[in-house]
Amino acid sequence: MADKVIRVLLVDDHQVVRRGLRTFLEVQGDIEVVGEAADGQEGVARAEELRPDVILMDVKMPGTDGIEALRQLRDAQNAARVLIVTSFTEQRTVVPALRAGAAGYVYKDVDPVALADAIRSVHAGHVLLQPEVAGALLSQDQPGGSGHGRGNALTEREREVLTLIADGRSNREIARALVLSEKTVKTHVSNILMKLDLADRTQAALWAVRNGAG
Repeated sequence: MADKVIRVLLVDDHQVVRRGLRTFLEVQGDIEVVGEAADGQEGVARAEELRPDVILMDVKMPGTDGIEALRQLRDAQNAARVLIVTSFTEQRTVVPALRAGAAGYVYKDVDPVALADAIRSVHAGHVLLQPEVAGALLSQDQPGGSGHGRGNALTEREREVLTLIADGRSNREIARALVLSEKTVKTHVSNILMKLDLADRTQAALWAVRNGAG
């Protein structure tokens, strides 16, 4: 079942952390560590080279940090889902990472089984947000001004897709629920992001909650 294996890239400036993550993840039958990087710049280069499914990224690293690396990955339209693995719990650290395109975050003391589940979850298209961080994001203005006005541009089908995004559904689950192909769902998601002037489905989920679509 090689096509079902989740390919993971580890980006952390501490070798002992990378070694610990690799040791645990390599015993998971559906997860393969395909590479490592010691800072954000190397992480972006390795992501372009290896095209992993999921990147485990530290936030605070010398040189190019995790937030700048996230922005570069987004600008390069790299399809990898980024899961922040951090020892910092402050909202001022986590919120910018989510705004830069992270699919969620876990703390470095996370239970190993929970970490593997988090990798599977973001790979499936889910967004992992702690309630307090979701609240901090919702309390800030989204780019592009008034949300309700932009929402009027959505078709009825796009509203249905947006509601399911807010429920944390993956593209596959949305396709199944609406009896559509995954390709069609991806098109709807792209149209939603464009019309609402949002960067990713994390922002789309938050927009939907804020504007009563979820």
